[in-house]
Amino acid sequence: MITKDIDTVAPAVPAPVADEPPQRPRKGRRAWDEAPRRQIYLPLGIYLLFTLVPFYWILLFALRPTGSTSLVPWPMTFEHFDKVWNDRSFGTYFENSVYVGLATLLMTTLVALAGGYALARFDFKVKRAFMLALLCSQFVPGALLLVPLFQIFAELQMINSLGSVILAETVFQLPLSMILISGFIRNVPYSLEEAAWVDGCNRFTGFRVVVLPLLRPGLIAVGSFAFVHSWNHFLFALMFLSDQEKQTIPVGLNSLMSADSVDLGALAAGGIVAAVPVVIVFAFIQKWLITGFSAGAVKG
Repeated sequence: MITKDIDTVAPAVPAPVADEPPQRPRKGRRAWDEAPRRQIYLPLGIYLLFTLVPFYWILLFALRPTGSTSLVPWPMTFEHFDKVWNDRSFGTYFENSVYVGLATLLMTTLVALAGGYALARFDFKVKRAFMLALLCSQFVPGALLLVPLFQIFAELQMINSLGSVILAETVFQLPLSMILISGFIRNVPYSLEEAAWVDGCNRFTGFRVVVLPLLRPGLIAVGSFAFVHSWNHFLFALMFLSDQEKQTIPVGLNSLMSADSVDLGALAAGGIVAAVPVVIVFAFIQKWLITGFSAGAVKG
């Protein structure tokens, strides 16, 4: 019987494993992590100061008395707001702007929803050409079409009516809105609609029950964009409306400036009246707006 000395048997040595090279952090991320806070917050603070100073300047002119040169609005007065709201008919301008903005929002959203669904779910021969035409229409300035639009509205007897401004704003908002809506609908799986059809829904019912609730962020984004654009647009209201009681806020702000003088206090108060509603709206819909534009940017 042959025995082996256990002590003389050499233990098995595992093969050396090459050390994996350590992963190097990205240069930009490492610089961001190692940078002192002052290098991050200082540029942000300068940018914030550069952004907020004009707003403070508007508030200063709107709240301080006429003739005052103080850098602090004290004593505070609301005479400029009373002047523009009552004497300069800004209450009427405000109502007209709200009416035009809401009507443009509603019409743009409904038409863009139908057109975007067709672009997202159906294939037809001129689909690419139609999409290209929608994109190219964004390069056409509105001022270029003022004369033909004026002739069309004159034939329809719509001059000096808010309907002409609403229709023009809707037409110019539709191309981009349809493209965005089609991107939102493409993000909704087609299998959800098919499941609704299997359950007995027709196409319209399946869209209303299944797809439409998922489009809420996108609809809010498109609608808010249409509302803000129509609220701030100056050219159409100036060209198609002649009566003062039918003017909108941008035209009203322009009327505060003359060739001889400018009432800075009234102009600043009117600017605040024009800006506050938009700021309030965006403060409430900010979450939905960011979600909607992010969803529409994935596919388009």
